[in-house]
Amino acid sequence: MGSFAISSVVMVVVLVFYVFVETNGSVGGCDLFHGSWVLDESNSYPLYEISKCPFIEKEFDCINNGRPDQFYLKYRWQPTACNLPRFNGYDMLTRLRGKSILFVGDSLSLNQWQSLTCMLHTAVPQAEYTSLRNGDLSTFTFPSFDVKVKFSRNAFLVDTVSESIGRVLKLDSMEAGKFWEGNDILIFDSWHWWLHTGRKQPYVYRIRWDFIQEGNNTYRDMDRLVAYTKALRTWAKWIDDNVDPTKTRVFFQGVSPDHADGSQWGQSYPKSCEGQSRPLSGSNYPGGPHPAETALKGVLSSMTKAVYLLDITELSQLRKDGHPSVYGHGGHRDMDCSHWCLPGVPDTWNLLFYAALFQT
Repeated sequence: MGSFAISSVVMVVVLVFYVFVETNGSVGGCDLFHGSWVLDESNSYPLYEISKCPFIEKEFDCINNGRPDQFYLKYRWQPTACNLPRFNGYDMLTRLRGKSILFVGDSLSLNQWQSLTCMLHTAVPQAEYTSLRNGDLSTFTFPSFDVKVKFSRNAFLVDTVSESIGRVLKLDSMEAGKFWEGNDILIFDSWHWWLHTGRKQPYVYRIRWDFIQEGNNTYRDMDRLVAYTKALRTWAKWIDDNVDPTKTRVFFQGVSPDHADGSQWGQSYPKSCEGQSRPLSGSNYPGGPHPAETALKGVLSSMTKAVYLLDITELSQLRKDGHPSVYGHGGHRDMDCSHWCLPGVPDTWNLLFYAALFQT
């Protein structure tokens, strides 16, 4: 067989493999997202010490907020048919030299962004870094590698604008997309704030709304899963119309679950994540698939551009022990079963992100 023919075959194989990975979340035929949590009492876990990450938000710093148990730090995600590659922060920074990663989403995206900046910083502790915030954009830079890891707070992805009637959530408008252009890697997230209604809506002006609008129709409210799906379709169209896959890789974080209802995992008391110190055993979550994740997969499957789904939902559903609970701010002042302690579960999301970036 001639060299041209061999090259053509290789290119076809690579292309088929790339598409398989991007649409199925697999590496070498292994599903990274199906497995179980195993206790790892070696010195490998946690992946870093919180004392080495002075920039971690207080709400994620469960240890310094008084959390007494430590088991949640010692669990490692084990895919059923393979092993996750060991995270190498120096390797990641070297491969990403001259590039920028932009996380776009809500405080769960912030959770993952802070985890990654901490994992990278502790891998190269002597390397200079800068951390700046300008409005809703936070930028963590490693100047010696010319790498930027950025976070843009955008809870709904679609636009929320001020009009004469009040704040309007526009399900078919995405002017914010112009701020995403020019980055080498985009990783999106949205769901958490779609559930908030009435008084439960945040008082933060930029993510509070009074009406929902689609086209010429304005609504006081609508089914939130329906609204979320419509917004995702607007986002998907923007990606299909504006992203050049030869220049930019696109990821979606998946839906981060909460653990506010113990009946979802067969427990009547305590009724939430409070006091949980161990993950659920096995590979399947008793409460079944998350409806928002099902909606997300449906939208992604209809897209023309490849988006890699970090399918973190089920593996995170098993981690009822990983939330701050009463240790989000210290002093038992509130209950947080939505965000995650750091070190903790988002570190595994970034192990999967690392595998997806460089093992495909």
